[in-house]
Amino acid sequence: MAAGSLSALAVAQAPMAFAQDGTPRYRDPLAPIPLRVADLMARMTLEEKVAQIRTAWAAKADMIDGLAFDPAKASAAFPDGIGHVTRPSDKRGVPGITGAAGGTAARWRTPKETVDFINALQRWALEETRLGIPVLLHEESLHGYMATEATMFPQAIALAGSFDTELMRRVQSVIAREVRARGVPFVLSPVVDIVRDPRWGRIEETWGEDPYLVGEMGVAAVEGLQGPGKFERLGEDKVFATLKHMTGHGQPEAGNNVAPAQLSERELRENFFPPFREIVTRTSVGGVMPSYNEIDGIPSHANTWLLGEVLRGEWGFDGIVASDYGGVHELATLHMVASDLEDAARQSLEAGVDSELPEGMAFATVVEAVRAGRIRQSLVDTACARMLTLKFRAGLFENPYGDWAKAERITGNAEARALALEAARKGLCLLTNRNGTLPLDRKAMGRVAVIGPNQAIARLGGYSSVPKQAISLIEGLRQIAPAADFVTAQGVFITTSEDRSQDIVSLADRAENLRLMAEAVDVARTADTIILAIGDTEQTSREGFARNHLGDRTDIDIVGEQNELVDALAALGKPLIVAAYNGRPPSWPNVVAKADAILECWYPGQEGGLAVAEALLGDINPGAKLPVSVVRNEGQIPLSYNHKPSARRGYLFDDKAPLFPFGHGLSYTSFTISAPRTGKARFGRNEAIIVSVDVRNTGQRTGDEVVQLYITRSDVSVSRPVLELKGFERVTLAPGDQRTVRFTIEPRHLAIWNRAMAEVNEPGPVRLSAGKSSANLQSIDVEIV
Repeated sequence: MAAGSLSALAVAQAPMAFAQDGTPRYRDPLAPIPLRVADLMARMTLEEKVAQIRTAWAAKADMIDGLAFDPAKASAAFPDGIGHVTRPSDKRGVPGITGAAGGTAARWRTPKETVDFINALQRWALEETRLGIPVLLHEESLHGYMATEATMFPQAIALAGSFDTELMRRVQSVIAREVRARGVPFVLSPVVDIVRDPRWGRIEETWGEDPYLVGEMGVAAVEGLQGPGKFERLGEDKVFATLKHMTGHGQPEAGNNVAPAQLSERELRENFFPPFREIVTRTSVGGVMPSYNEIDGIPSHANTWLLGEVLRGEWGFDGIVASDYGGVHELATLHMVASDLEDAARQSLEAGVDSELPEGMAFATVVEAVRAGRIRQSLVDTACARMLTLKFRAGLFENPYGDWAKAERITGNAEARALALEAARKGLCLLTNRNGTLPLDRKAMGRVAVIGPNQAIARLGGYSSVPKQAISLIEGLRQIAPAADFVTAQGVFITTSEDRSQDIVSLADRAENLRLMAEAVDVARTADTIILAIGDTEQTSREGFARNHLGDRTDIDIVGEQNELVDALAALGKPLIVAAYNGRPPSWPNVVAKADAILECWYPGQEGGLAVAEALLGDINPGAKLPVSVVRNEGQIPLSYNHKPSARRGYLFDDKAPLFPFGHGLSYTSFTISAPRTGKARFGRNEAIIVSVDVRNTGQRTGDEVVQLYITRSDVSVSRPVLELKGFERVTLAPGDQRTVRFTIEPRHLAIWNRAMAEVNEPGPVRLSAGKSSANLQSIDVEIV
């Protein structure tokens, strides 16, 4: 079940070993890791083993004086050592600081304070605890290290829209080095849930609805964080990644976070499992996090089939399973499948959870339960061995320290800023552009009214902190067009607060918004062109992590008085350009009907204001695509392009088509994409299909196009989706240039789960389709024999 860590357990009861110089074998950096684990575990007490599978977050209060680590307090509070500390960059544990979920610098340590805390903690662990076991530390890094001054890249859904795996690799590599420089070797990212419900507030954290896209982006992200391929020891400037949340999290009942995922095993294996399996089998990913939800009545944190038979058994995962925050104790307090915290600990250990985050509340009961025979010590030994294996693989026994000088030099530096700008540019998606409204011509655009609640703020999205700098849209416009005549107005406010950590979210006062709207209309009357920045805030699209901290919505259109603002400005008859800043997909039918052009910006990161300004004024050419289908309204949910043939029949009085299809995205130039070509028409079941597709820039500007390859299987034993993405490549072409893109469809990409739930590549016809989106394709047919 756990590869090296369990082979270590096989000899853990052997006599304690010593190197030639008399030092314990576990301290020998040249010794095999399984031997080091076995030697160390043979020396450990039960209490020390349990300490390794617990975590401290609020319990940081028991190891600090002010913000500084206090060795004497730590020794008194943690006599058996500290296994794992949650988010060393936040101030949790300091009086008056609670969730520290982000939003204001007051909740975070400075970078120097973080490094000082980590180094003092590790020095104590190595030098003042009985066995000298270093502490594992983790941080969040969804789209940047969630700590002060770190680089904040575009939100995950924007990175997915780039359809650029190499960009993803480079972004995650910069994130890894910023995290590791401060002394943290383990991050809780990436999110590889596929998502099928835009009511769910966490949709912005995902890479969209398609399992192939999410899998390829996931492999690239993990390789950027950890390094490529399979390996034993973590490299310099790298961190272990965690795949979350296994699984079904992205299609919760009624779109409510943590609600049951009503999914069959076939649905799991065909759509939700593939990204996890692809990453586990192609990389050495260090961790997997179970999801909060239940599947078929069994919460993921207690699901032995999910975490044991599938993850470790079928896929051979050999890292750690780290719980989601509170996921273990919620077996008792939320799901009601455990009688108490001890029972929750037992069930999760039996399922294969190795580390309880963020505090170890349930695992605190384990020592007494093992002594009384209610929990098997072998479960503790297994989990402890896995945790120690990760620490040895990360090199923590040799060097667990942060490097302040290096952190100061590389964090948010010019190279990181340049990459954040490139990522922002590549994540911008042009949704509509009537009569070539965009790009604006500096010489002809005249006075431009820049209006809206998102024009003067840098929207970063969830799981972000406070970077060294951030650029708003109006700042970006004035930076690249200093001589232009820009006038501004607020238009409306969306909510009463900008603090995403605030539990209660209230929409802005309507009377005040109507007054601001009138002011905006007056400003717009004096202008020749209107740029309107609207959408979400970090409050209106977010993780709903508690009953008093909600983030999901039943209405997925823009909220408050924003639609009324659109109507009022559109009535002026001037060119109306919408810059959409949002975490949820833009299910905004009124905006689509009224705007002359819409640029989907998502949350474009700290450099986003500059990138959006460049796109609006034509300095760059948008080339991103939608990683999700955008529904017209809530009645279409769930909607995905890869539906079954019997779905999407239609509705009375409404259009069955999405507002925008998966893979959609326009350009300031034009492209033609040929039908796919193969060297023959018949292929064996174990034979790869090599597909060629020509793409040509037929317009007047250099631009990017994403060539998308889909398959359709028919005449097989179970129904198959009408389309399945199996390849994509983003190419940059100058006017008149042409390139041939080649894809390899391997037999595993054609395999299906048959009626016996066996994965096979059945014979039958295969339609190959290539084009600019899931709704703009040319096709040929081949056959598997």
